[in-house]
Amino acid sequence: MSKKTRKRFIAGATCPKCKAQDSIMLYFENNVEKLQCVKCDYHDVQSQTDVAQAGQNSADVIGVFKP
Repeated sequence: MSKKTRKRFIAGATCPKCKAQDSIMLYFENNVEKLQCVKCDYHDVQSQTDVAQAGQNSADVIGVFKP
């Protein structure tokens, strides 16, 4: 049985490649945050450096939304 991946659009986000607005979706795959543009073939993956920096700046975080 395959698990369905929940994908969410980021309101107001602009694709860095094609510059389309409201076309970026965010999803998790194997506990890795990924971005994808539905208008072009742009993809981005959260690096381990990004994860480490996010942990260091946790004092700046008010809350984490987990649906």
